[in-house]
Amino acid sequence: MNTANLITAFSWGNYSPLNTLKVLDLACGSGRNGAWFAERGADVTFVDRNAEAFPALQEAFPHCDLLQADLESGALPALGQFDVVLVFNYLHRPLMPWITQRLAAGGLLFYETFNWAQTALGKPSNPEFLLQEAELLHTFAKLETLHYFEGKLINNNAQPQEKAQLIARNSAGFSD
Repeated sequence: MNTANLITAFSWGNYSPLNTLKVLDLACGSGRNGAWFAERGADVTFVDRNAEAFPALQEAFPHCDLLQADLESGALPALGQFDVVLVFNYLHRPLMPWITQRLAAGGLLFYETFNWAQTALGKPSNPEFLLQEAELLHTFAKLETLHYFEGKLINNNAQPQEKAQLIARNSAGFSD
Protein backbone atom coordinates (compact mmCIF):
# COMPACT_ATOMS: atom_id res chain seq x y z
CA MET A 1 0.00 0.00 0.00
CA ASN A 2 1.29 3.42 -0.92
CA THR A 3 0.62 6.06 1.70
CA ALA A 4 -0.19 9.52 0.37
CA ASN A 5 2.84 11.79 0.01
CA LEU A 6 0.88 14.49 1.83
CA ILE A 7 1.23 12.39 5.00
CA THR A 8 4.72 10.96 4.60
CA ALA A 9 6.32 14.28 3.59
CA PHE A 10 4.82 16.13 6.57
CA SER A 11 7.26 17.11 9.33
CA TRP A 12 5.92 15.11 12.27
CA GLY A 13 8.79 16.10 14.60
CA ASN A 14 6.87 19.08 16.01
CA TYR A 15 3.86 17.00 17.05
CA SER A 16 3.03 14.42 19.68
CA PRO A 17 4.65 11.05 19.17
CA LEU A 18 2.72 9.18 16.50
CA ASN A 19 1.93 6.32 18.89
CA THR A 20 -0.10 8.71 21.09
CA LEU A 21 -2.34 10.05 18.32
CA LYS A 22 -6.03 9.37 17.74
CA VAL A 23 -6.59 9.26 13.98
CA LEU A 24 -9.81 9.21 11.94
CA ASP A 25 -9.55 7.82 8.39
CA LEU A 26 -12.81 8.79 6.64
CA ALA A 27 -13.99 6.93 3.54
CA CYS A 28 -10.86 4.88 4.12
CA GLY A 29 -11.22 2.36 1.27
CA SER A 30 -8.29 -0.04 1.69
CA GLY A 31 -7.12 1.94 4.73
CA ARG A 32 -3.71 2.72 3.24
CA ASN A 33 -3.38 6.15 4.85
CA GLY A 34 -4.69 5.24 8.30
CA ALA A 35 -2.53 2.11 8.21
CA TRP A 36 0.59 4.30 8.08
CA PHE A 37 -0.38 5.72 11.48
CA ALA A 38 -1.54 2.36 12.88
CA GLU A 39 1.84 0.83 11.98
CA ARG A 40 3.40 3.48 14.21
CA GLY A 41 1.11 2.68 17.14
CA ALA A 42 -1.59 5.33 16.68
CA ASP A 43 -5.20 4.50 17.53
CA VAL A 44 -6.96 4.71 14.17
CA THR A 45 -10.68 4.64 13.52
CA PHE A 46 -11.25 3.43 9.97
CA VAL A 47 -14.64 4.44 8.52
CA ASP A 48 -16.08 3.32 5.20
CA ARG A 49 -19.45 2.16 3.88
CA ASN A 50 -17.76 -0.82 2.26
CA ALA A 51 -16.26 -3.14 4.88
CA GLU A 52 -14.33 -5.26 2.34
CA ALA A 53 -10.94 -4.17 3.70
CA PHE A 54 -11.93 -4.46 7.37
CA PRO A 55 -10.89 -8.10 8.03
CA ALA A 56 -7.33 -7.45 6.84
CA LEU A 57 -7.15 -4.16 8.76
CA GLN A 58 -8.48 -5.82 11.95
CA GLU A 59 -5.93 -8.60 11.66
CA ALA A 60 -3.04 -6.19 11.06
CA PHE A 61 -4.14 -3.60 13.62
CA PRO A 62 -6.19 -5.16 16.43
CA HIS A 63 -5.73 -1.98 18.50
CA CYS A 64 -7.72 0.04 15.96
CA ASP A 65 -11.47 0.52 15.44
CA LEU A 66 -13.44 -0.25 12.29
CA LEU A 67 -16.78 1.37 11.57
CA GLN A 68 -18.98 0.56 8.62
CA ALA A 69 -21.05 3.68 7.96
CA ASP A 70 -22.58 5.44 4.98
CA LEU A 71 -21.36 9.00 5.46
CA GLU A 72 -23.87 10.24 2.90
CA SER A 73 -26.97 8.75 4.55
CA GLY A 74 -27.57 11.76 6.79
CA ALA A 75 -27.11 9.72 10.00
CA LEU A 76 -23.48 10.45 10.89
CA PRO A 77 -21.66 8.25 13.37
CA ALA A 78 -21.31 9.54 16.90
CA LEU A 79 -17.56 9.99 17.10
CA GLY A 80 -15.50 12.14 19.40
CA GLN A 81 -12.58 14.31 18.42
CA PHE A 82 -9.30 13.25 16.88
CA ASP A 83 -5.73 14.50 16.67
CA VAL A 84 -5.63 13.77 12.93
CA VAL A 85 -8.45 13.49 10.39
CA LEU A 86 -7.69 12.00 6.96
CA VAL A 87 -9.85 12.48 3.86
CA PHE A 88 -8.49 11.29 0.51
CA ASN A 89 -10.23 10.98 -2.85
CA TYR A 90 -13.62 11.66 -1.29
CA LEU A 91 -15.96 14.63 -1.43
CA HIS A 92 -19.37 14.99 0.19
CA ARG A 93 -19.90 18.67 0.86
CA PRO A 94 -22.60 18.31 3.56
CA LEU A 95 -20.02 16.43 5.64
CA MET A 96 -17.56 19.35 5.83
CA PRO A 97 -18.82 20.98 9.08
CA TRP A 98 -18.91 17.56 10.76
CA ILE A 99 -15.31 16.94 9.69
CA THR A 100 -14.23 20.23 11.28
CA GLN A 101 -15.96 19.25 14.53
CA ARG A 102 -14.01 15.97 14.63
CA LEU A 103 -10.74 17.90 15.08
CA ALA A 104 -9.47 18.22 18.65
CA ALA A 105 -7.76 21.45 19.65
CA GLY A 106 -4.46 21.43 17.78
CA GLY A 107 -5.74 18.61 15.56
CA LEU A 108 -4.62 18.28 11.96
CA LEU A 109 -6.75 17.80 8.86
CA PHE A 110 -5.20 16.14 5.80
CA TYR A 111 -7.53 16.51 2.83
CA GLU A 112 -6.71 15.62 -0.77
CA THR A 113 -9.17 15.05 -3.58
CA PHE A 114 -9.91 15.82 -7.20
CA ASN A 115 -10.60 19.35 -8.41
CA TRP A 116 -12.53 20.82 -11.32
CA ALA A 117 -9.59 20.51 -13.76
CA GLN A 118 -9.70 16.70 -13.53
CA THR A 119 -12.42 16.65 -16.21
CA ALA A 120 -9.75 17.34 -18.85
CA LEU A 121 -7.86 14.19 -17.76
CA GLY A 122 -10.72 11.75 -17.25
CA LYS A 123 -12.71 10.48 -14.31
CA PRO A 124 -14.09 11.53 -11.98
CA SER A 125 -15.92 14.10 -14.06
CA ASN A 126 -19.13 14.56 -12.07
CA PRO A 127 -19.10 18.10 -10.55
CA GLU A 128 -20.49 16.66 -7.29
CA PHE A 129 -17.15 14.90 -6.79
CA LEU A 130 -14.87 17.73 -7.93
CA LEU A 131 -13.71 20.68 -5.85
CA GLN A 132 -14.07 24.15 -7.22
CA GLU A 133 -11.05 26.46 -7.27
CA ALA A 134 -9.85 27.16 -3.70
CA GLU A 135 -12.90 25.38 -2.27
CA LEU A 136 -10.94 23.60 0.47
CA LEU A 137 -9.42 26.91 1.59
CA HIS A 138 -12.83 28.56 1.81
CA THR A 139 -14.58 25.59 3.39
CA PHE A 140 -12.00 25.18 6.14
CA ALA A 141 -11.22 28.90 6.56
CA LYS A 142 -11.64 28.66 10.36
CA LEU A 143 -8.63 26.36 10.47
CA GLU A 144 -5.00 27.47 10.26
CA THR A 145 -3.68 26.50 6.82
CA LEU A 146 -0.28 24.81 7.02
CA HIS A 147 -0.12 23.63 3.39
CA TYR A 148 -2.27 24.21 0.32
CA PHE A 149 -1.75 23.03 -3.23
CA GLU A 150 -3.99 22.92 -6.23
CA GLY A 151 -2.82 21.49 -9.53
CA LYS A 152 -1.47 18.46 -11.32
CA LEU A 153 -0.03 15.61 -9.24
CA ILE A 154 1.90 12.64 -10.54
CA ASN A 155 2.38 9.94 -7.93
CA ASN A 156 4.42 6.77 -8.41
CA ASN A 157 4.59 7.09 -12.20
CA ALA A 158 0.80 6.93 -12.40
CA GLN A 159 -1.45 8.98 -14.65
CA PRO A 160 -1.48 12.69 -13.76
CA GLN A 161 -4.41 13.82 -11.63
CA GLU A 162 -5.74 17.29 -10.91
CA LYS A 163 -6.16 17.63 -7.18
CA ALA A 164 -6.34 20.01 -4.27
CA GLN A 165 -4.47 19.35 -1.03
CA LEU A 166 -4.92 20.92 2.37
CA ILE A 167 -3.17 20.42 5.67
CA ALA A 168 -4.82 22.56 8.33
CA ARG A 169 -4.69 22.82 12.12
CA ASN A 170 -7.55 23.48 14.52
CA SER A 171 -5.96 26.36 16.42
CA ALA A 172 -9.20 27.55 17.94
CA GLY A 173 -10.73 24.31 19.19
CA PHE A 174 -14.29 23.31 18.34
CA SER A 175 -16.90 21.35 20.19
CA ASP A 176 -20.00 19.41 19.18
